[in-house]
Amino acid sequence: MSLYALKPRFQALLRPMTGALQRLGVTANQVTIAACAVSVGLGALLCLDPRPPLFVLVPVWLLLRMGMNAIDGMLAREHGQETRLGAYLNELADVISDAALYAPFALLAGSSPWLIGAVIVLAVVAEMAGVLAAAHGARRRYDGPMGKSDRALVFGAAALLVGAGVPMAAALNWIWGAVILLLVLTVANRVRRGIANGT
Repeated sequence: MSLYALKPRFQALLRPMTGALQRLGVTANQVTIAACAVSVGLGALLCLDPRPPLFVLVPVWLLLRMGMNAIDGMLAREHGQETRLGAYLNELADVISDAALYAPFALLAGSSPWLIGAVIVLAVVAEMAGVLAAAHGARRRYDGPMGKSDRALVFGAAALLVGAGVPMAAALNWIWGAVILLLVLTVANRVRRGIANGT
C-alpha cells in the first residue's frame, strides 16, 4: 500500500488548472524542469543555511511539487505532449529533486549523514526498480510501502516539526532507519511484482 493510490483523486482536482496551462502554451517538460530547479535551489539554500525555522519551506514545497508532478503527467498524457525526452526528464528530475531535498536533513542536530546518504541511494534504487519493470515488459511499478509520495510525507512531517521548534534530535535517526528498512522492502516489492507481471 502506498499514498500513490490517491493520485487519481489528486489529479482530478488539478485537471482544470492543467487545461488552463495547456491553453497558455505551457509544456509538460517546462513544468518538470521548473519543479526540479526549485527543488535543487531549496536544497542548496538549506544546505548553506540549515537553520531549523527554514525547514518549514520543505513541506510547503513538497505539496506544490506534488501538484506540479501531477500536472506535467496530465499535460503529457491528456494533451498530446508525450515525448521520449519527457520520459527521461520525468524520471531523472524526480531522483535529482529528492536527493536535493533530503540532503539538508543530514545537517540537522542528531541526524546521521550516513543514514541520509543511505536513504538517498535507496530512493534512487527504488525508482530504478520501478522503471526497470517497464523495460522488461511490465508496467512501471509504484509499489510501496515507501514510494515517492510516502517519502514526501515523512520528510515533510519531519521538516514541519523541526521548523516548528519541536525537539527532534533524538528521533531523527530512528525515523531515517525506519525509512531505510521500508525502502528495502519497496525495492523488493517492485522487483518481485515486476518479474511476476512481465512478459
